[in-house]
Amino acid sequence: MKYPVFKDLIIFENDDYILINKPPFLATLEDRALHTTNVLKLARQYHPDVQACHRLDKETSGALALAKNNEAYRHLSMQFEHREVAKLYHAVVWGVHQFEDQLVDRSIQPGLKGSAKLAYKGKPAETYFTTLEKYAKHTLVACKPITGRMHQIRLHLAYLNAPIVSDLLYGGEHVYLSDLKRKFNLKKDAEEQPFIKRFALHSTKLGFTLLNGEPIEVQAPYPKDFQVLVKTLQQYA
Repeated sequence: MKYPVFKDLIIFENDDYILINKPPFLATLEDRALHTTNVLKLARQYHPDVQACHRLDKETSGALALAKNNEAYRHLSMQFEHREVAKLYHAVVWGVHQFEDQLVDRSIQPGLKGSAKLAYKGKPAETYFTTLEKYAKHTLVACKPITGRMHQIRLHLAYLNAPIVSDLLYGGEHVYLSDLKRKFNLKKDAEEQPFIKRFALHSTKLGFTLLNGEPIEVQAPYPKDFQVLVKTLQQYA
């Protein structure tokens, strides 16, 4: 993987915070893979005291907040703890669904090997879902998590029988051009590639209060793979 230039990821910066549009396939913090970089490593080359205020899964793209000092870190951590941070994600899911501010209130507990599961004895988890666009076999959904449990949006969408495209862990499948185009011919000996090689989940908006009491909300544009997927589904809808 070619690592991005950290400065190019920044969508907002002041004396306390840096907000970035995280690319997919880049972990927020250290992960199990050796000799790989992560957001925090890149960020500390730009500003040595930076701390990550929350994390996005490695495959999830979008808005991510970093603090430049301890006071800013504590200030935002408290807002996360008190559920005062506005988070909005977009997901492309399997199936045609009409969700209107639909609440899924199902507890989650960590499972085996980096997975999680719905369980009555787990920690409370709540997410609201709203349909944005419907296609032939898929739906673009706005996801508003109230809590921040592991794999929460992915599990709650699977519970609604709307697994995220390419989320192989929780029942989603890849999308290929041959699924959409009637007369699709692949060249001999060529292997068809999916539109998106990661689960189609993007953190599109992040809002919180700055140290001076001013509210801020940033929007993170879709990365190329997510954009191509949405445009292609619109085209064949």
